[in-house]
Amino acid sequence: MKFGKYIDEQARPDWRDKYLDYGQLKQYIKEAVAQLESGSNEAAFSPRTTSLSVAKNANNSPESNFFNKLELEVKKICEFTEKLVKQLRAQTKALQAKVTNDKDHPQNKDLMQEAQRLGDEFLSLEKYVNLNYLGFHKILKKHDKLMPHAPCRQFYITHLHQQPWVQGNYSDVLVHLSNIYSDLRGDTSGVKNEDSAQGFVRSTTKYWVRTQDATSVKHHILQHLPVFQFKRDDTEDENGPDNQLINSVYLDNSSMELYHGRLDKKPNALAIRIRWYGSPEPGDSVFVERKTHRESWKGEESVKDRITLPKAKIVDFLDGSYTLDMAIKEGRFKTDTDKETFKKFFQEVQQAVDSKQLRPMIRTQYNRAAFQVPFDATVRISLDTNLAMIKENTDGQPVGLLHRWYRDPNQPIPRTDITRFPHAVLEVKLSLPEGQVAPEWVTDLTDSGFLTEVHKFSKFIHGTATLLPDMIAAVPYWIDDESVRPSMLQSAGYRDIHQAESSSTSDVAPLHPELVSKPRRRTGDPDNELTHPLLGDEPTLQLMPNRNDVVGIGGRREKKKGFLDWWFTSRPKAMRLTNTTPRTTPMRIEPKTFFANERTFLTWMHMAVTIGTIAAALLGFSGSAQRTDKPSHEGSDHTVEIIAAILLPVAILMCVYSLAVFLWRSKAISKKQVGYIDDPRGPLGLAGVVVLALTAILILEVLDFFAALKAHHK
Repeated sequence: MKFGKYIDEQARPDWRDKYLDYGQLKQYIKEAVAQLESGSNEAAFSPRTTSLSVAKNANNSPESNFFNKLELEVKKICEFTEKLVKQLRAQTKALQAKVTNDKDHPQNKDLMQEAQRLGDEFLSLEKYVNLNYLGFHKILKKHDKLMPHAPCRQFYITHLHQQPWVQGNYSDVLVHLSNIYSDLRGDTSGVKNEDSAQGFVRSTTKYWVRTQDATSVKHHILQHLPVFQFKRDDTEDENGPDNQLINSVYLDNSSMELYHGRLDKKPNALAIRIRWYGSPEPGDSVFVERKTHRESWKGEESVKDRITLPKAKIVDFLDGSYTLDMAIKEGRFKTDTDKETFKKFFQEVQQAVDSKQLRPMIRTQYNRAAFQVPFDATVRISLDTNLAMIKENTDGQPVGLLHRWYRDPNQPIPRTDITRFPHAVLEVKLSLPEGQVAPEWVTDLTDSGFLTEVHKFSKFIHGTATLLPDMIAAVPYWIDDESVRPSMLQSAGYRDIHQAESSSTSDVAPLHPELVSKPRRRTGDPDNELTHPLLGDEPTLQLMPNRNDVVGIGGRREKKKGFLDWWFTSRPKAMRLTNTTPRTTPMRIEPKTFFANERTFLTWMHMAVTIGTIAAALLGFSGSAQRTDKPSHEGSDHTVEIIAAILLPVAILMCVYSLAVFLWRSKAISKKQVGYIDDPRGPLGLAGVVVLALTAILILEVLDFFAALKAHHK
């Protein structure tokens, strides 16, 4: 479908004249191309001098008209967006006042519907912005394609990203809505846990969310959970942005011991990181955290604990010169239990750093929006956006020699030292009594198609595998997903190392990640391509579903199944397992799985060929027997042909069945498809067909025997 037609179909009727005039811009490009081909392009000449007292003639060339129209469209969309956002802010504040004055009537349906309407209006505005944003990209790409002598796409994209409707953060509208819903629900805080040991357990499910679906997901969540407001300065608006910047620097050694331990989920595998909140650079104090993996099948749960240390003492802590006694003197503890917990953690982490020779390796950076009733851990949800992973300590030197434990923020980041994850990451943390299922609204969210479960996804593991591929011996299963592949290639080097060394400005990470162009397609020149050592020529995994599978909140995903899909995925009633949770994690597929599928196919083909050979031999024997004058009894003339006619369809059926199952199962294995790929019906069905065929042959032979016996007595 042409984009001009697409934007007309997707446009909201009452906003139709506010959308990008894609058709007119496209017409100006055609006129400019026609003028260029005719050789009458007057706009190509531009004097290098001007005069303040000499008026210039108006330039009405098609190309000038295109740029003028482009500027007008940018201004139009900016003004309309700002106008609607201003209206939404005013309406949410007014609704907040109504809710505050109507607290005696919680769950007021009229107020709930008004809040829902405002949320839907905000989602419509986001769709409007995204549609126009895509339109600008499309029209600029078309301009550069048809007029390569005057490329403008990169400049205008940069200009576009400076516009308030692209750069602005309007999440305060969602924060207002969250407060409104919270008041209407009558949310109350739970009981604060005064245990200062800061050790807690989590039951977490992780999902990938497309960036364009993040607002829809937020809107659904805030109708049931309030936005968790992070501590801010008194000067800041209490209804400010709904997210907070989080930086985490992960430690590891040259053999990537902690990475491999976390990847393989070894018992008691560690992850040690230094975390701070709210700013790109750490503040006066930071958190030193340790995550310990435990085997869930043993009834254990993974644990995370942490302590606070001064930022200036982290280098000394890592090289061992900052001792426990010094930390105790400087620390403040409410109780003796806090002090003992701090001492135990300090000693264990410092000992692990020293014995394993750990140093900063990878930093993760993202904006986190959290949803939770204060001090109530029943359902907690966090959504991480703008996720980036960065190399730390690229020199590989001990932190004591560098006198730094994090990258110098004043130095530019080379392109190969940073990777930006293309999706948002949603974590759903449940703490439910035994036997209690997740709330229905959580199930509606997971069934909406907006979320894709990625079992045990780790930002640390992904960043390490992407940026340090030469130091690792194993990779996570999601690494070759087709949606992740472009971001990994953007952080990769060139085939020709001399070309990589000669590129200077192109290897510096841009200020705005959205300005990064997609990795270049294959040009036929292998020395001019971005390549990543972990990626093959083509992706082998597709975790993210198609956009057509997104049914929205409250819907249920009903996939259209073919006959083979129904045949394999639906189980006979007697074979269904009860009280089991369906597996949604892609299976680990080894090469022997493909060979096992081939062996099964060849086994079925061997049986089919054997039966077919017998049938063909019987037909040949029957033909030779009919050419002789040997007398035969009545009924025996066509017995052999009938037997062959029974066996041949059986052989053909086996061939068709084995080929169809082989192709379907190969596709399922290559995609690591979740679900059954065994066949509980096929072998039974074919066995039944063979039994029926042999029974028919037996009956035929019995009848033939009695016919021969009767003919003999005559």
